[in-house]
Amino acid sequence: MAEKKKTEKRGQEQAKNLIENVLGVQFSDKNLLTRALTHPSKSKENYQRLEFLGDSILNFLVGEFLFKNSPKQEGELTVLRAHYVSEEHLSLCFDELNLSQFVITGKSLKGEITTAIKGDIMESVIAAIYLDKGLDCARDFIIQKLHIADFESAEDDNFKSQLQELVQANFKCTMKYETTRAEVGFEAKFFMDEDLIATGYGKDKTKAEQNCAYVAIKKLFEED
Repeated sequence: MAEKKKTEKRGQEQAKNLIENVLGVQFSDKNLLTRALTHPSKSKENYQRLEFLGDSILNFLVGEFLFKNSPKQEGELTVLRAHYVSEEHLSLCFDELNLSQFVITGKSLKGEITTAIKGDIMESVIAAIYLDKGLDCARDFIIQKLHIADFESAEDDNFKSQLQELVQANFKCTMKYETTRAEVGFEAKFFMDEDLIATGYGKDKTKAEQNCAYVAIKKLFEED
């Protein structure tokens, strides 16, 4: 039994060393790293509080970088920042780093790790880096691993953010999405005040709302 525990401990240490190499950060407090990768289905000591902090740090550091390096005006910078902090972009970065092999989950989490979870973990990792190594290290990680230095060539596919910026700049109204299950996937409807503007479909809620926003942009701002 004792030998088995020693073997498990060695395996855990090797995994931590590997994830540190992947992230490019050597942690002083290894427990922070473990917590950043632990899903709520596994333990009460999970990434949720770190995610809360990481979201704020991510928004600040991306905004800071774009402010210092891009001549774009406020509205365009807001849309560009929204692209880099979106679940979709964070999920792509998560996959690029191949972090799924390190996520610690419980038996109640069934199926693959979703886009939302991937985004949450990226934010929690950023918070863990900040708490362990400071703001400069978190900034370096974000610039390198989220590729924000490539902002000039970034494809802005966050249509919800684009739509929000455009509507706020051109209309005075409330906006809302109503998303429900469809026969296949989900159906999203976009309203301005009580008027239905567009409908979109997708395999999950996020994709359905993004597709809906894309349709709304075309209808409101690009049709002759």
